[in-house]
Amino acid sequence: MNEAAPSTGAPTLAQVAKLAGVSVKTASRVFRGERYVTAETAQKVHQAASMLGFRPNRIARELRQGSRSTLIGMITGDLGNPFYARIASVLERELRAAGYQLITVTSEADGSAEDRLAEELLERRVAGLVVVSSASDHHRYLASPGGAPVIFLDRPKTGVSADVVVLDDRAGARAAVRNLLQAGHERIAIISDRGQLATHRERMTGFSEALVEGGIANWECYVRDEAHTARTAKNVVAAVMSRGLPPTALVTTSSLITIGAITAFQRLNRTAGVVGFDDFELAEVLGISVITHDFAALAREGARLLLDRLQDAGAAPRSIVVPCRLIDRGSAGRYELV
Repeated sequence: MNEAAPSTGAPTLAQVAKLAGVSVKTASRVFRGERYVTAETAQKVHQAASMLGFRPNRIARELRQGSRSTLIGMITGDLGNPFYARIASVLERELRAAGYQLITVTSEADGSAEDRLAEELLERRVAGLVVVSSASDHHRYLASPGGAPVIFLDRPKTGVSADVVVLDDRAGARAAVRNLLQAGHERIAIISDRGQLATHRERMTGFSEALVEGGIANWECYVRDEAHTARTAKNVVAAVMSRGLPPTALVTTSSLITIGAITAFQRLNRTAGVVGFDDFELAEVLGISVITHDFAALAREGARLLLDRLQDAGAAPRSIVVPCRLIDRGSAGRYELV
């Protein structure tokens, strides 16, 4: 084998071939796993590649051969939210077991950014897309280049025929409100994320249905949909709790908003009943009642639908609803400051 020369950039196939003492074509055959290459030649090429730190560009090879890559793109609105980080982790594990790799990007809950990211991923010929959408219109997914399947996760699709896996947010919100009504509350506020999101609309529907069923009127003044982070939630809750007739209970629609609410209680040295969406590590320690769900089931079902779609593009679209349930830790009556 020839002596390796110092390299100032990423090693190339030509450098590997030179070091191994073979032609570039022979080195290429080794990495493609073709027959008619002796074990001795293959060993020299792999040894040279190891010495140079060379890695074959698998994606480029797949594209040259006319096939789609083994990459799956995931677009989500906020990876800083523990809920979506956990979903991405399970999804990555399920897809890796099937021979695919997951690329995760975030739109920062911006519909225009989501469109750009989807276009970029599809231009790279990903095998499919998993979308936690922040957009209100999904027609752009109708004409995905090469027919790459699109699965909608957590948030329903609009105006397109596609597979979707969502939580039963409406039923979850009803359960939260009923728990607070049973504790004797009448002035119940909902502290939510951006109002244009489909999950917000579903939870608002369940929230209003349960209040109307409970005979509660004039609840609209206690709706706040401008919270997104724990910090903004803290400010929103502080403002609503400081009004002339404050709510005696809150429904918070994410773990980050729940944390923001608890922080506001501490700052104001006053509290209220609380039921929050999404369980989190400190919720049990703090004694916070939550509406929970099997996030792993949501991710597994999404992976299953995508893998099935890759095998049978012509099958009828499917919709799966993952149930929510209440974990009652007693905070509906009144959250106790710690």
